[in-house]
Amino acid sequence: ENISDFSLNITDCTQVVVPEEVFFTVAAAGILENLLVLIAVIRNKNLHLPMYFFICSLAISDMLGSLYKTLENIFIILCKMGYLTRRGDFEKKLDDAMDSMFILSLLGSIFSLLAIAADRYITIFYALRYHNIMTLRRALVILAIIWTFCAGSSIAIALFSYEAATVIPFTILFPLMMFFILCLYVHMFLLARSHAKKIASLPTSTVHQRTNMKGAITLTIFLGVFLCCWAPFVLHILLARFCPHNPYCACYMSIFHVNGTLIMCNAIIDPMIFAFRSPELRSTFKKMFCCAR
Repeated sequence: ENISDFSLNITDCTQVVVPEEVFFTVAAAGILENLLVLIAVIRNKNLHLPMYFFICSLAISDMLGSLYKTLENIFIILCKMGYLTRRGDFEKKLDDAMDSMFILSLLGSIFSLLAIAADRYITIFYALRYHNIMTLRRALVILAIIWTFCAGSSIAIALFSYEAATVIPFTILFPLMMFFILCLYVHMFLLARSHAKKIASLPTSTVHQRTNMKGAITLTIFLGVFLCCWAPFVLHILLARFCPHNPYCACYMSIFHVNGTLIMCNAIIDPMIFAFRSPELRSTFKKMFCCAR
């Protein structure tokens, strides 16, 4: 709030304000869509596979992102109405809890995408041993480790967010993990064709290879959407920490509400990708809606 007020005095850029109705509508849609994905995977036993469990992990991260923006918006409204103060102890703890939820959502999304990328990699290059390598039990253990680490990191970062030693590793983690996933992709697609030729003589290998590459393409779409929706907000955090008084930085920070809306749009787009790219999940959605009717 202080940075936004100061930025209006040092830049000619007008602060872009997104109506509260838009925030609540987009957030509610994201929460409901991802909740449908979770229900669909739970109800359909054919979807009880490591890949779909990792997708559920991504859906939970998206829900947390939408929930964070919803609670933050409610908090701002209550402050404007005078029910809450900006400097009270309770409000400080509430703000730390919301910041922790935001960081948990971001870290959960990054590591869920990394888990999906690793799963696709094993599916393509170790297709014959995939079910021995990536068992359901191992997938659950991986998810437990991911969310334990993310929860601990989110609490630590939220409590010590005022220190540069905490902000720098957090912001470096984002491009570092994206670079690692990108390298995994480059290696995956470069070797996919030669690997396909080696197993071309096996029965149904062509079908399996086409299915696995489809999963890799789906993950590529996930990664592209994630970068477009989260990168502007992460950049905002960097600028707010290291150059809040620079006119150019202040001009970029004037679109803070737009960047927040992009995060919630990610929660809406991901379930659409699930439904569009997965016939099994799409069929489950149809059965759910038919039963509801």
